Amino acid sequence: MYLIFEEDGHFKAGSILSETDATAQVETASGKRSKIKAANILLRFAAPAPTEVMAEAETLAAELDADFLWEAAGADEFGFGELAQEYYGHAPTPPESVALLLKLHGSPIYFHKRGRGRYRPAPAETLAAAKAGVEKKRLAAERQAHLAAALAAFRLPEEYASLIPRILIAPDKNTLEYKALEDAAAATGLSQLRLIERCGAIPSTLDFHLATFLLEYFPRGTGFADVTEPAALHPSDPPELPKSTVRAFSMDDEATTEIDDALSVEWRDDGSVRVGIHIAAPALGITPGSELDRVARERLSTVYYPGGKITMLPEALIHHYTLGETHDCPALSLYVDVAPDLRVLGTESKLEMVHIADNLRHETLEVLFNDDTLKNPAVPDYPYRRELEWLRDFSAVLEAGRGKADTVDRVDYNFKVDNDRISIVPRKRGSPIDKVVSELMIFANAHWGGWLAEKKVPGIYRAQSNGKTRMTTSPDPHVGLGVDQYAWSSSPLRRYVDLVNQRQLISLVQGGDPVYPPRSEQLFSVVREFELAYDAYNEFQRRLERYWMLRWMQQEDIQEVTAKVIREDLVRLDTLPLVTRAPSVMGVAAGARVRLAISNIDLLDIHFHAEYQETLETPPDSSVALP
Repeated sequence: MYLIFEEDGHFKAGSILSETDATAQVETASGKRSKIKAANILLRFAAPAPTEVMAEAETLAAELDADFLWEAAGADEFGFGELAQEYYGHAPTPPESVALLLKLHGSPIYFHKRGRGRYRPAPAETLAAAKAGVEKKRLAAERQAHLAAALAAFRLPEEYASLIPRILIAPDKNTLEYKALEDAAAATGLSQLRLIERCGAIPSTLDFHLATFLLEYFPRGTGFADVTEPAALHPSDPPELPKSTVRAFSMDDEATTEIDDALSVEWRDDGSVRVGIHIAAPALGITPGSELDRVARERLSTVYYPGGKITMLPEALIHHYTLGETHDCPALSLYVDVAPDLRVLGTESKLEMVHIADNLRHETLEVLFNDDTLKNPAVPDYPYRRELEWLRDFSAVLEAGRGKADTVDRVDYNFKVDNDRISIVPRKRGSPIDKVVSELMIFANAHWGGWLAEKKVPGIYRAQSNGKTRMTTSPDPHVGLGVDQYAWSSSPLRRYVDLVNQRQLISLVQGGDPVYPPRSEQLFSVVREFELAYDAYNEFQRRLERYWMLRWMQQEDIQEVTAKVIREDLVRLDTLPLVTRAPSVMGVAAGARVRLAISNIDLLDIHFHAEYQETLETPPDSSVALP
């Protein structure tokens, strides 16, 4: 005796070895033996053999029409054997019964399963909707196949024009466009990115890299919605601040519009000097929780990259608070009284209006104020010469006081993009301009951080220990700078952390309650969000700088470079701020200078190949054999 039974949603045939009222011991054609519950047995028969029944049933089932069966079934629940009897007009053979069972089970939109071998015809309206769904899926599958075929032939369907780069970076994987791209990539053996490139959909690698970054961090675009806060932009803002008598000046590069800081020097009759460190004060007009504050909080920092920037604040607000020349500007000032021997005698913080006499620019100032012209009487006079030379001496004392005097020659590079052409200009780090600005800003940030800690007013600090830098609400040391605490406060137009700290400092100056009380959850959340955003922005800047360095190599037709081996296969180029891997230098001593051949520059992956040519210099203590 044989039987048909259901197991795990499948119909199987087998031979009955033994049987009780509740179960049957069954052996299938494969030789597998199983105990089957009686409730799962759908049909018993004596002949033909199970394998013949199943083979003939599948052939018969393929000839059955589901629409006709649905019309013949009526509206009530039925067993498959009942419908088989009515359909065939006679007692059905085992293959006929199983064929109808297979057809019913394989037509779920026509027949709803009600139990073992029992079904109920779907209502007419339900069946119509299901058929429409099936047709929709069929058309979608055809469309997906059509799109995949076009992509595999390296033709870009028009549907993709508005999807790049989103479909590569943050795709909706449920769309047929993405599924077609996935199918085409598999068919061609290319990555999705390279396939889209082969389709000609990335005409500008620069635009692609920018769009990729903006898609993730500025999904609503880089523009600003209209923010109407009259108090923040009214000409009388801020009201009734005392006016300082100093004439301050700033030092920035020519592209800077967010001028956060300026300096002033007052000569005293007793030989002492009063130095003013003046910081723009947007905290006076950007109140916590306001529309403008939400804008700044969302961006958290200005984003810089070669050829452009994305400001944290709207241009109108920047213009209102930037320390622009010939204007009286609201500022948070730190005055430092300095003895004739350059010792710091005392400090005082004020909120005031400061007259900004000049915005000095690096491009013109550095020609006049540099290591060669310092104290050289033969150099023609220039504006603020006395103040700048004195400030250079004072900054050297401050640097030595931190134990961080830097005697190593280092080079920075300025990237300038003009009409899609890049110039990369080396600039010696630690120039007099750099020393003056950096030391006075370090002094201000360290001093104000200490003041916040002393008064137990919460703030956000930049700390460093064991080579790791982090943001924290605790006044921990910054070992790299050699200061006991360091609270970013000198760039409130560019960094939200500085704006937050400025609010706290203003509360101290005015003798009021701090905006952010102790254990403020807002401060903790700003720290978390800022650190993530700041790291991402810096990584984007580094990535775009690397991109432009490769563009420069192409532009200048650079085929060979010299470099210094850092360790193993890592090298640093001599004429660019570029570190890369060159596997062929393995075995060359660290510190050796080598010549490398440049090839395979890829602006999409921002990658190139550097091949070892020869060793130019070997470190004196090197004992590693040259390849």
